[in-house]
Amino acid sequence: METEHVMHTFAPVYDKKSRVLILGMFPSVKSRENRFYYGHPRNRFWKVTAAVCGCEVPETIEEKKAFLLENHIAIWDVIASCDIAGSSDSSITNVVANDIERLLTEAPIEAVFLNGAKAYELFMKYCSCKDKAEICKLPSTSPANAAWSLERLIEEWKKIRR
Repeated sequence: METEHVMHTFAPVYDKKSRVLILGMFPSVKSRENRFYYGHPRNRFWKVTAAVCGCEVPETIEEKKAFLLENHIAIWDVIASCDIAGSSDSSITNVVANDIERLLTEAPIEAVFLNGAKAYELFMKYCSCKDKAEICKLPSTSPANAAWSLERLIEEWKKIRR
């Protein structure tokens, strides 16, 4: 698969009540097609966060946004643009990071959770706001992370509610 330069085209979801920020790495091809976060049907993000919050799994983009805001959760991605082949994490080069610090000044974020090791690695490398909130790496909800069952993910992701 050929590498292409890709821009992140959808806005973060947050408001003045957001206390937790969950950062992914960069939208997958499916998410870019759907124009919203965690759009791959096998990504377990929505199942995990809904279970942790004791809610029904949101289906539409509007339901997902409402779910996040009702639970004081903000979401975004570390990367604003990069060169990438499809959805391959290992192919990512020429990273430009999103302005996470701006979001942290606009919302009362107390903790930043990174969805997976690669998101954590890129955040630590490219973001200068590491001292603005508690930082925590969580196991990826990606279908590629088959070593983690849904039940184990839910248990580990309960950290976002503490």
